[in-house]
Amino acid sequence: MATKVVDLVYWRSLTRTGVVFTGLVVGLASMFQLSAVTVVSHLFLGLMCVTFSLRLYYKLLELVHWNPGLRPFESQLEEDGSLTDEDTVVVVESVVLRIAFALTEVKRLVFVDSVVDSIKFVLFLYLLTYVGEATTGLTLVIAGVISAFSVPLFYRKQQVRIRRLSRSIRTSTKRIKKT
Repeated sequence: MATKVVDLVYWRSLTRTGVVFTGLVVGLASMFQLSAVTVVSHLFLGLMCVTFSLRLYYKLLELVHWNPGLRPFESQLEEDGSLTDEDTVVVVESVVLRIAFALTEVKRLVFVDSVVDSIKFVLFLYLLTYVGEATTGLTLVIAGVISAFSVPLFYRKQQVRIRRLSRSIRTSTKRIKKT
């Protein structure tokens, strides 16, 4: 699963990534006008129109004896998507551990375990109030999706320049720290 996501983000299959990226951006942008429930139901209605039409087409071909009784989505129907007990336990444990870590970290920041970290957290929250006034959460999600698909491609194309720039920044920072 993770390798498929990495393949999408790094644009290894141009057509598949283009379809996924366009679908995500269009789906998220449509949520500005419609509710999430409406968008999801319309997506499934569109998908059902395509699949139902294909199923009827194959049935028609079967009736005129041009098709030996094959169904168009047989491979998807036969695919086993269920989780085993072990897989379920691993997923639940991972989710619970992440939630517990997040709660511990928030508790540490809110109850001022480290003054410097808590001050950083307060400044971050204060900056988020300005971001919240200027944008909506949906705008940030769309920007995140676009960044997730754009930044790796940009880095791959400009890797030499970025490394040279980061090296010069590191040397400048070291010089400043020495003085």
